[in-house]
Amino acid sequence: MEDLHFNCPALFLILPFTLLPSLSTSFSPCNFPAIFNFGDSNSDTGGISAAFGQAPPPYGETYFHQPSGRYSDGRLIIDFISTGLGLPYLSAYLDSVGSNYSHGANFATAGSTIRPQNTTMAQSGYSPISLDVQLVQYLDFRKRSQTFHRQGGGVFEKLLPKEDHFNQALYTFDIGQNDLTSESVCSRREGWVHNTGPLGCLPYVLDRFLITAAQIDKFGCATPFNDVAQFFNHQLKEAIYGLRRELPAASITYVDVYSVKHKLITQAKRFGTEIEFPASHLFLQNVKKDWMIVLLLLLVFSGFHSPLVACCGHGGKYNFNRFRKCGATITVRGKETLIADSCRDPSVRVNWDGAHYTEAANKWVSEQIINGSYSDPPIALCMSCNRIEH
Repeated sequence: MEDLHFNCPALFLILPFTLLPSLSTSFSPCNFPAIFNFGDSNSDTGGISAAFGQAPPPYGETYFHQPSGRYSDGRLIIDFISTGLGLPYLSAYLDSVGSNYSHGANFATAGSTIRPQNTTMAQSGYSPISLDVQLVQYLDFRKRSQTFHRQGGGVFEKLLPKEDHFNQALYTFDIGQNDLTSESVCSRREGWVHNTGPLGCLPYVLDRFLITAAQIDKFGCATPFNDVAQFFNHQLKEAIYGLRRELPAASITYVDVYSVKHKLITQAKRFGTEIEFPASHLFLQNVKKDWMIVLLLLLVFSGFHSPLVACCGHGGKYNFNRFRKCGATITVRGKETLIADSCRDPSVRVNWDGAHYTEAANKWVSEQIINGSYSDPPIALCMSCNRIEH
């Protein structure tokens, strides 16, 4: 699967024509030299793995061909955002091996919450590195990296961001799935904030919690959990409006990832792998009738499927077992055997392990959000450094 690349025109706004005259400023594409990301497992590129050990195979199998610290078979939305802006993948702040922070850092860790949890990771599965800790790590990282630069840098000159990168960077936030509590997030200058997705459509929620038949909607999702997610998103949006008033010089974009993911899950067969036919009309003329039928069927059914079933798991209605999660093994006669393996083709599946999305789904979501169609204000990612009056 290819990287996500996008071109940014001189003016890329998704605005009604009647509003265009009110734009007195001519906007130019942004040139983000770095990205600093804060979040949970939806954007963790190796933080929690560096602290508590790697997620096991088959995690990472699709793109990296080995575990990469990501809770997916391949890349995450933050990876596609990075490459789309012409930047390398973000190194996790906690990962001391092979990391390069010259173009930013990723402070996200799987299991992170917005508010600190009064529990241990062993007890609850929540990361001790909540959002407030991530912000402390960022402030310390910024201060110490510039100290090294002022002292001559040495090898760190090539591995740490330049001082002006911090003011020119894109700050991304993708957190809330683990706690669903409303809390303001802080942004330095340009912020790109994702709301939380439809939790009621995740296999781990559908399998783990007591949900009555009356609480299941026509798509198979748990209505109460989606209602809570939408309430959280409303509160998050209000908090961002408040931040804009407090930080009038900042450009903070709210991204409705919920709607994108809900659309993908509830209309899965409409989206996904595209089949390309040879351009020659002779091809179509020479194909036997039976093969034409097969090709047409492939075209119709080439989208995603089984969106409520985990690709990697171990049995049950949703292929999710919280005691035998993706990558789980058992020992038989002294030999370790993988029992929670990947499905045959992750590229046509939406959910990876019950709680996270496949690389294919992450790429599709990224393609929908970068042009600003689901943003408030409705501005493309590559233009998001420009402030729009509200």
